[in-house]
Amino acid sequence: MNGANPVEGSAGTVGAEPSVGAVDHAALSHVFETQCNFTEAARHALLAGDARRAASLAALGGDNDVCRAAMDALVAQSPREQVLAAAVDLSARGFHIHAGQLFERADSPIDAAVAFLAGGDAVRAAACYERAGRPADGARALEAAIRRSPDREGQHLALGRLLARHGKIEGAVRAFQQIPPPSPDRVSALPDLLRCLQMLNLHEAAREVAAEMRERGIPETEPAPTSAAPRSVSQPPAKASVPPGAAARPVLYGRYEVVREVAATPHARLVEAIDRLTGERVAVKTFSTASEGAGRDAWLRFEREARALILLRHPHVVPLRAYLPESGAMVLAWMGGGSLADVLAAEPMAPARAAEIISAVLAALGEAHRLGILHRDVKPSNILFDEAGSPHLSDFGAAHLGDLSSTATAGAIGTFAYMSPEQRLGRAATLASDLYGAGAVFGEMLTGDPPAPGAWTDADDRNLLPSECHPDVSTAHDAVYRRLVDPNPENRPADAFEARRMLTSVHWPARIAPRNEARPRAPSARPTAKDAARLVLSLSPPPGATGIDGATMARDTWMERDVIVLPLNDAELDRARAFARAGHASLPLVLRADLAAQQIWVAPPLGEPLRKKALSLTRGQLRRLREAVQALHAAGGAHGHINADHVYIVSGDVTLVYPLAPPSPDAARDDVAALQALEHP
Repeated sequence: MNGANPVEGSAGTVGAEPSVGAVDHAALSHVFETQCNFTEAARHALLAGDARRAASLAALGGDNDVCRAAMDALVAQSPREQVLAAAVDLSARGFHIHAGQLFERADSPIDAAVAFLAGGDAVRAAACYERAGRPADGARALEAAIRRSPDREGQHLALGRLLARHGKIEGAVRAFQQIPPPSPDRVSALPDLLRCLQMLNLHEAAREVAAEMRERGIPETEPAPTSAAPRSVSQPPAKASVPPGAAARPVLYGRYEVVREVAATPHARLVEAIDRLTGERVAVKTFSTASEGAGRDAWLRFEREARALILLRHPHVVPLRAYLPESGAMVLAWMGGGSLADVLAAEPMAPARAAEIISAVLAALGEAHRLGILHRDVKPSNILFDEAGSPHLSDFGAAHLGDLSSTATAGAIGTFAYMSPEQRLGRAATLASDLYGAGAVFGEMLTGDPPAPGAWTDADDRNLLPSECHPDVSTAHDAVYRRLVDPNPENRPADAFEARRMLTSVHWPARIAPRNEARPRAPSARPTAKDAARLVLSLSPPPGATGIDGATMARDTWMERDVIVLPLNDAELDRARAFARAGHASLPLVLRADLAAQQIWVAPPLGEPLRKKALSLTRGQLRRLREAVQALHAAGGAHGHINADHVYIVSGDVTLVYPLAPPSPDAARDDVAALQALEHP
């Protein structure tokens, strides 16, 4: 028999050998099967074109080469459904490993994992679980296999590498350390163990592993640190071993080889890096406290972003590869295609491409909202593209209105063009606010400008409509866009999924047309030094306002909103920070803390005070009020003046007015008593 092809050659002699001169391979296959010569039966079944039966017979005969050839033919010649059916046949006959291989090739990793587990191959099962996005199931499978067979060192190696890839460094170290020195797998595990120990700053243990590697002749990809002192984020990272004369690249946390610094802000540094463990290009975002006085608030935002990304796994959200809270770092997938802001600055865009991008953003927002996460800052610079051009939403840690250390609302001004009208008026962001942000970005892609603040009226000619900028766009397209950016949040789609369905219900043209420059662009929302004074006294309080909130009312001419202005001192700044950190929708919104002007700006209440309404609070309103006060207390603050003048009702919802009078020493206790009084008037 020709060993180069397991299905060629003559049949072997078993009993009365059938004639091999005939070309009826199917009949020969059945003859050999009745004689229990399953390998020859498989060869002839394959020559007869019955790859599914050949795979089963070859597995029965224990001939892996013929079985592999049969599976190759099956995958190449048959629809996926038939391949899956053949894998099910193999599994039902007890050939679980062969079934797992076929499930793998049919791109059914979960079925493959189950089959490999049934066949006792936990390593391959774990790899399939990880490929399916379920690494935790893979780790559990390996741990169970290790408990059953602790002497199979390959399972320890696979578990350690899986845990390391997903940031579980301590668990990875424990798995690698279970591999005894005599095992061949120890040689494979030592470089991984060294990197993990360095990431944990366990320098003494790392030096011991490095010494063992030298004894075994294993080259080090990175030397162990020479100092026993723990390395912080701000200390110089370790250097990688490089050939003589080559420029050395810094390595962060013993694993991420820095390629270049991408950006730096007072609170974070972003670098492009290579993950030495996986070879993947990543973005490493490290927390920084370069801005004094804002460290705690900035760290809370950093943590908030990490927690959101841990929960939010979506194809159109920038993936979190690892979170290292002890080092103040996040590792994100690298987005090599740049941002939407870069794309918009370069050239006009086809409406179909714009709709595709916003459809992806809405899908990501829908999943985020389902998990209780509001983005609050949807804008072109927060929409990034991978190398294939797929859009991803980024920066879920934006909380610019809570940064009270800033002397100006830089975050709010920087994203004013994409802020919803209700946010511009000082109200808290909602699900509908995120939809407005997506619509504003969509408008910029279609017209070259996001919508200007103000209502959509025939007399308001500040806003360009898509149909005015592209000859293939109709009023039906305009209607979709206008609903996304409707000034009234109640008129926008009910959620991101409805918005996406509305967007995709219209056919968007694929032709790129030059932008219409006939009409002047909407004026920039950002004021210049020549603008009039920003803050002017209001001539009258808002409708329903009492003397409590009307006496200090002023008009912010830049943002076109009314604000309550309070004198800034240390005590007032601490109190305002507590309100901002609490971040509950029923609490007053702190808009600005201006250290230079010694002012704190707070959003005025909407609606009417409870005393004027002469109504009792509903159970739902009381519950929201209790939740708001509990959030305020948890943030280290207290109201101290909860009564019918400070509780406002707007559209059936309940909000608190910011207290002008200072709180008493027992303000938190006063809050509890006041809530009880409201419950039992």
